[in-house]
Amino acid sequence: MKIYTKTGDKGTTALFGGTRVPKHHIRIDSYGTVDELNSYIGLIRDQEINPHYQNVLTEIQDLLFTIGAVLATDPEKATLKNGKDRLNIPRISEANIAVLEREMDTMNDALPPMTHFVLPGGHQTVSFCHIARCVCRRAERLASALYELEPFDEHSLKYLNRLSDYLFVLARKLSHDLQANEIKWIPQKNS
Repeated sequence: MKIYTKTGDKGTTALFGGTRVPKHHIRIDSYGTVDELNSYIGLIRDQEINPHYQNVLTEIQDLLFTIGAVLATDPEKATLKNGKDRLNIPRISEANIAVLEREMDTMNDALPPMTHFVLPGGHQTVSFCHIARCVCRRAERLASALYELEPFDEHSLKYLNRLSDYLFVLARKLSHDLQANEIKWIPQKNS
């Protein structure tokens, strides 16, 4: 299989189902940002962190490929004439979202309560989490804008929302585990 096809040389790309759209189309921007997020999550997973978190991050990466496939599909060609799902892949489910919620609850139980916003940073691994969280929020914003134009499975949108929360809690937990300094944001008073 060749990596280059030359079919995109004039600024268009094919969605799953064959429809060609400009490479700057919001659908392309949406799944491209999910792909960027997936890469940052791989960067976090490659750090020296608890193997449990590495396993959860691997599962998240798998589900992000599912979301990417949903976003890369022309909604008019998502189903076959007989009504069957053209993607033929599992969809994001409430159970997938519940996993993130349980993971957050478990991590939060081991952390001191949050009394202020925190500044991103304190340790390189924690900073990677914050970058991934920001990319996840961007992916969610783009997917939300796409959803308004061309609705798709709403569980994908909900998962992105919950994932950004998970990445924030993971950043706090890793700060705790790595004994990194978590700097509270305390607004400075005007002088």
